[in-house]
Amino acid sequence: MLLLAMDTATPAVTAALHDGDRVVASSTQVDARRHGELLLPAVHRVLRDAGLKLDAVTGIVVGVGPGPYTGLRVGLVTAATFASALGGVPVHGLCTLDGLAYASGLQEPFVVATDARRKEVYWARYDDCRTRVTEPAVDRPADIAERVAGLPAVGAGARLYGEVFPDARDPEHQAAAALAALAAERLAAGEPFLEPRPLYLRRPDAQVPKNYKVVTPT
Repeated sequence: MLLLAMDTATPAVTAALHDGDRVVASSTQVDARRHGELLLPAVHRVLRDAGLKLDAVTGIVVGVGPGPYTGLRVGLVTAATFASALGGVPVHGLCTLDGLAYASGLQEPFVVATDARRKEVYWARYDDCRTRVTEPAVDRPADIAERVAGLPAVGAGARLYGEVFPDARDPEHQAAAALAALAAERLAAGEPFLEPRPLYLRRPDAQVPKNYKVVTPT
């Protein structure tokens, strides 16, 4: 087994390789505006560091969000392109929040919250680092204050809104190493994955104008 994992649903552009036993290489850069520029070099870097070529990959793991429209699609399109180039290797989708939860190692109830912009967070509650108990949602932090009160929280959204998440803990950013390790664990247990489709939770920022002037040739 050699899993190539990637996630671009948050400002972290991250890739990793997992051989079924351990992470053999990983790369993470935090830059919310350069997902498209940074992901392919990150994949090249982890393959180089592991001394492997792309054709050694037997499966692809990709974070499906929730996340902003443009960044999220970079990872999903790249995963699909690699899968096609490799003759149709499987693409396993994982919730981005689950990767952050797994990386926390927490064995108590907690919250994962990432920055959704517009003064909102993408969030979900967990019983422990492997067990999500609510569906991912997007809300203003003040609107969920009662539901998350007293719980530790991980993710950039927790750091950003300390008045609602006073017990913010690591990790702040997503790491494909954790996503890959979680996927390897689920594959070994025969557990299902998500379809590699984007989990947006809301409409994209860019909208077609409702009342635009149509210009036709004379």
